[in-house]
Amino acid sequence: MTEPRTALLPRPRAAEVLRDATGPRRPWATALRTLACGAAVAGPAITVATGYTPPPLIHFTVLANLLLAVAFGWSAVRSWRGAPPLPPYLTGGVLLLAAITALMHHLVLVNYTETPVPGTGWPLAATLLLHTVTPLTVTADWLLLTAPRTLRLAHIPLWLTAPAAYLGLVLTRGALLSPGTPDRYPYPFLDVDTYGYTGTLTQALALGLLFTALASLITAVDHIRPNVAGWIQHRRNRISPPAAGGLK
Repeated sequence: MTEPRTALLPRPRAAEVLRDATGPRRPWATALRTLACGAAVAGPAITVATGYTPPPLIHFTVLANLLLAVAFGWSAVRSWRGAPPLPPYLTGGVLLLAAITALMHHLVLVNYTETPVPGTGWPLAATLLLHTVTPLTVTADWLLLTAPRTLRLAHIPLWLTAPAAYLGLVLTRGALLSPGTPDRYPYPFLDVDTYGYTGTLTQALALGLLFTALASLITAVDHIRPNVAGWIQHRRNRISPPAAGGLK
């Protein structure tokens, strides 16, 4: 009997079976993402160290910044190794968290008399880092270093799981604490003692609809923005010298 034809074909080399998924290092992307990670870590660190808004770890801003720090730390490592960027469903979720953090503070919370005034020194530095610097670096990364037309409306339910989980955390924590506990509900519009569960959930639903609209706007902008990352990559390829062995 003759051997099957497949047995007569040359066996593929290991390099052909498992291609190297890494590419050239991206130092500028690494630098920007390291800066974003550092800003996202510094804000919560200063807040915890100074006790500016006790108890700080229950605030959405602090938790969101910690998530952003993890995402951008991971992204910076991948950029330095030449690995592919984070998938769009994570990139969009990180951007939405940053946008919520900035817009809720600058457009909503500053109008509440219960919101503490940062003053000067470390409290002011923490406020700027948490609500302004980190969201701006996240936005710059999205606009300059990610490819457009990758976000999808189907990603939005996944992005909204973080605010939904936070709402559940706040309501569960508030129910377990005794009435009169300071900062039992960290935000005025989530205060069950004032609005009851019906009023609180109604306001949370309104915020959820606003966050959905914001996520839809981000997705729409992603599909019309220019491909700055592709232009930067094209320029770098044009001015980079040919690799060794490229000319024979």
